[in-house]
Amino acid sequence: MIFDPVFIGIMILSIVLGGLTQLYIKSTFKKYSKSGLARPASGAQVAERTLRHSNLPIAGPSGAVGGNAFGKRPVTVARSTQGKLSDHFDPRSNTVALSEVVYDKSSIAAAAVAAHEVGHAIQTAEAYLPGRIRSALVPVANFGSSISIWLIIGGLFLASSNEFLGTNLMWLGIALFGAAVLFQVVTLPVEFDASRRAMVLLRETGTLTAAELPAARKVLTAAALTYVAAALIAVLQLLYWIGLARD
Repeated sequence: MIFDPVFIGIMILSIVLGGLTQLYIKSTFKKYSKSGLARPASGAQVAERTLRHSNLPIAGPSGAVGGNAFGKRPVTVARSTQGKLSDHFDPRSNTVALSEVVYDKSSIAAAAVAAHEVGHAIQTAEAYLPGRIRSALVPVANFGSSISIWLIIGGLFLASSNEFLGTNLMWLGIALFGAAVLFQVVTLPVEFDASRRAMVLLRETGTLTAAELPAARKVLTAAALTYVAAALIAVLQLLYWIGLARD
């Protein structure tokens, strides 16, 4: 398997695609981080503004709630402690976590990223179905991605002495890896929808001018490409493992 040219090709493609998409998102973010807003607002302010516009309550520093709750859990806007470009929405704590280059900065890139994470908060508040499916897949996807490769490799070596046991072990590993792949695939509509919501919010709240919106879309598109590349590589790897098990 290690010397299989198809396997080597997939690994090379994974490295190249992963590297290119990371380079693209970093360069795009850096470019538009230098573009200040015509109506200055930090990423944290953009997040709070778009949350209020969406009628979602905001948890203040003292636990106070602002905005129109409509029975929804208050959303916390906080600094991420995970470094640059670590922006994310945590549905467990209902927190929009923004990295320092987004939280404190007034730029097109910061506004786009903040609004995107608010898009995820809105998905959670609305019980957006693909988002719910994605959340449900997290435990099995994490387990599958960590153990599946060892089951597949173990099955390959075991098949030479016990074909039945080795083959079934491989298929078990492939099934678990398939769950991780499904997670990657389901992530795509979730991310695309969050970006769509972000563009609407940036326009409707007047956060960005008409001239600034295309740049925000470029930032969000660059970020989306990382998920597309990850899903593509995951699908190719799954197909490879299936082909190997069937031989």
